[in-house]
Amino acid sequence: MLDGVAKDSAEGSSRSSGNHQQQPQPAPLSRYESQKRRDWNTFGQYLKNQRPPVPLSQCNCNHVLDFLRYLDQFGKTKVHLHGCVFFGQPDPPAPCTCPLRQAWGSLDALIGRLRAAYEEHGGSPETNPFGNGAIRVYLREVRECQAKARGIPYKKKKKRKHQIKPNNVDEEAKSSSKQLPS
Repeated sequence: MLDGVAKDSAEGSSRSSGNHQQQPQPAPLSRYESQKRRDWNTFGQYLKNQRPPVPLSQCNCNHVLDFLRYLDQFGKTKVHLHGCVFFGQPDPPAPCTCPLRQAWGSLDALIGRLRAAYEEHGGSPETNPFGNGAIRVYLREVRECQAKARGIPYKKKKKRKHQIKPNNVDEEAKSSSKQLPS
């Protein structure tokens, strides 16, 4: 009898013993973790809906690329086609019939979350289909295409170099700025 009571209390039995203690609730997921879980479940459902269904163990970068193209139909970003009169204009003055697509930034963030989720679910970084070079090439092409369609060039941020300057450099800069060229 004593073993049963210990087992019940260890397993959190719901038997009424007069001493009602609630199980501590797990901390709520962050916005990022919630979105990552939703994205992972959506991708898993996408693979299951393929004919024939694709097991995650057989998923490759082509399935990921197909998923990204599939998501385009739910996009909200107007991407002007080459033949559109508004192609290359950041703020077109009138509506047009160009398609709505997923924004590059959304796709980039999605891939980052799915890449992390894949590894959290036991996948190896070496076999991660979300980290494949073909995905990076696709995202770069989407970014460039969308930037051209809006007339806004994408400028890559330059990495800052941290240089250690000796104290006397400041003194030299001050004295040289006082001298006028002759």
